[in-house]
Amino acid sequence: MLLVDEIVSQEENSIVCRKSFHADEYFFQGHYPGHPLVPGVILCEAAVQSGAVLLADIVSTDDGVPVLTRMGDVKFKKMVHPGDTIEMHVKLDEVVSTAYYLTGQVKCDGKLAARLGFTCTIAPPNNHSE
Repeated sequence: MLLVDEIVSQEENSIVCRKSFHADEYFFQGHYPGHPLVPGVILCEAAVQSGAVLLADIVSTDDGVPVLTRMGDVKFKKMVHPGDTIEMHVKLDEVVSTAYYLTGQVKCDGKLAARLGFTCTIAPPNNHSE
């Protein structure tokens, strides 16, 4: 489930990505009938995926892949509906060994829809032979 449609801008330690939601997205079917909303977990996942795109330019794929290990201080401020476009603003705040501490803001129509702090660590590559 890819939740990044495009990269709007990217710098060394920050990225802005965009995602547009369409009425036929599977999660609208049950969230909520007659009043569809983008689930908060989807907003968080969009921010985390944007962070993974940022980390892909920082971490070599030979070292492994970024894996979400923690989310905290999650706040939801604005509802997002079918037809809305969100921008995910993610900033790399700190690196400690293989832990990458990031903050994300999800904006809709220029207003804050969600914010969160999250941590990714680098999972070693899978060296299993098939």
